[in-house]
Amino acid sequence: MAMKSKMKSAELASTAEGRQYHIGLAPGEVAPYIMMCGDPARVYKVAEYFDEKNPPVCNREYVTITGKYKGLPISVMATGMGPDNTEIAVIELSQIVANPTFIRVGTSGGLREGVLLNNQVISTGSVRLENTSTAFVFEGYPAVAHHEVVLALIESANRMRLQYHVGLTATGSGFYGLQGRKVPGFPIRDEEIPKKLARMNVCNFEMESSCLFTLSNMAGHRAGMVCLVIADRRENVWIDPADMAAGEKRVIEIALGAFGVLDEIDRAKGKAKFWSPSMGL
Repeated sequence: MAMKSKMKSAELASTAEGRQYHIGLAPGEVAPYIMMCGDPARVYKVAEYFDEKNPPVCNREYVTITGKYKGLPISVMATGMGPDNTEIAVIELSQIVANPTFIRVGTSGGLREGVLLNNQVISTGSVRLENTSTAFVFEGYPAVAHHEVVLALIESANRMRLQYHVGLTATGSGFYGLQGRKVPGFPIRDEEIPKKLARMNVCNFEMESSCLFTLSNMAGHRAGMVCLVIADRRENVWIDPADMAAGEKRVIEIALGAFGVLDEIDRAKGKAKFWSPSMGL
C-alpha cells in the first residue's frame, strides 16, 4: 500500500491523519485487542474464525485484518520475524489505539526437559538476548508478560482442556547464531546457549516476545504470548507438518479464547485498575 500523504515528522513517521508509515493503519482501523504473529499466512487463518471482518491492510511485511470474534472486536497483525519488526508494530499501534492489549501467537523451540514437540507454552516473561529493547531500557530491565494476559491464556487453555507449560521464554534477534544452531561454514560464538538456558529452567526460544513485553510495560499496555513448540532443541527433531497445522490451530484458539476471558476480566473489574479473583468472571 503506497502512502499518498506526506509524513508530518521524521521522528514519528505518520501522516497528519495519523496513518502510520510502516503498518499502514490509522486511528479507528484497529481493535484494542490485538493478536500478533510473525507469519502473514497465519493472519488469514485467524481471520477464518471471525464472524465478520474488514479487508486486509497490507503494507511492507505488515498484514492486518480487523473483525469480530463472537461479537468481540479483534485485530490480527503479522509483523514478520524479529524484535526490530516487533518494535515498529508496538510503537506504531500505540499511536493509534488507546490502551491496546497484545497477545503474540507464535512458534518456538523447546529447551528444558519435558517441553516437547507439539506442546503449548504460555510465557510469564522473556530472557532478553536481543538488542532492540536495549535502546529503551537497561540490560537488567525485566521483560515480563502482564499477569492478566497470562491468567487469561491459562483460563482459555483450561476451558479447552488442553495441557500446557507456563514459564520463561528466551528471545534472540536471529534464528541461527543467537539460538546456538550449528551450521557448516558459519561458526558461532556459543553453541551451548540452548543447554545453558535449559539449566536456567527456560522453556522455549523465539524471536519477538522480549521486545513486545518490554515496550508494552514501558507504555503501560498489557501483553502476553502463547507458542507452539515446533523444534525440540534437546533431541534435535522438528515437528511433523500435520502436527504443526493442528498445533497452530490450537494456539490460535487459545489466544482467541483469552481475548474473551480478558473481556470478562475487564467487565468484572469495572473502574478498578487491576483484576483479582474475588471479582469473579
